[in-house]
Amino acid sequence: MSKTYRIAITGPESSGKSTLAELLAKHYQTVWVPEFARTYIEKLDRPYEEKDLLLIAKGQLAAEEQLIPMANQILFVDTEMTVLKVWGDVKYGRSDAWIVDQLQKQQYDLIFLMKPDLPWEADPQREHPHFRNELFEMYQKELNKLSSNVIIIGGLKEERIEKAINNIELLLNSK
Repeated sequence: MSKTYRIAITGPESSGKSTLAELLAKHYQTVWVPEFARTYIEKLDRPYEEKDLLLIAKGQLAAEEQLIPMANQILFVDTEMTVLKVWGDVKYGRSDAWIVDQLQKQQYDLIFLMKPDLPWEADPQREHPHFRNELFEMYQKELNKLSSNVIIIGGLKEERIEKAINNIELLLNSK
């Protein structure tokens, strides 16, 4: 059985994570794990609370594990534990210990950190249109503590796809 490569796509709100994950999955004819928080929050009949972040984190990881068997050599993951850690730190001044532990344990073959250089797209779940660069720096700091396989992706849609595919090809051809 051949290895399934896990590639995470992470970064601040409205930075193109979902778009890139979907386009790459289509390009490589595989599956991708959508951001669990979106559907979780949509289904809530109240504003989300701090305790919801832990449930979202667990749901995100469960969705990833559920889709691994369906992946065609690569599994693209829209969002990983850095998102939950930064979210907790910014919104509540702390992060759940379980989330921090999972962040330290996570193992992705590549992590694409999305630059917030795309125009802001308003959405009822998005909260920080003027804080994206600071959030990006927080993501970068967290990821650099944990992993050396972080690739920053920015620019126009075509540039983003090309840079991502080039890095994926390097990964596939190096193993």
